[in-house]
Amino acid sequence: MPSCPRERKRLKSRKPATYEDIKAKVKEAAEGDMKGILGYTEEEVVSSDFNGDPRSSIFDSKAGIPLNDSFVKLINWYDNEYGYSMRVVDLIKHMAKS
Repeated sequence: MPSCPRERKRLKSRKPATYEDIKAKVKEAAEGDMKGILGYTEEEVVSSDFNGDPRSSIFDSKAGIPLNDSFVKLINWYDNEYGYSMRVVDLIKHMAKS
């Protein structure tokens, strides 16, 4: 059975930032340079939604908790085996180019 744990991270910002600001930056990264590695969702999700997901981390925008303007709890999901395997494939492709 695939394992899709939820990871909790605490973020302490040096500069004040709202949770909306943080979500916008994560979404920008997920749709930009980190596309295919970082994901972003605004949907109501559970762990089984991420079985077989090739991304290393999917930011759950609805599950985060802003504590104040410089401290938030962020929630990310990932498929423990598949996401890692995809990064190994990326590494092999990168090494083959060298």
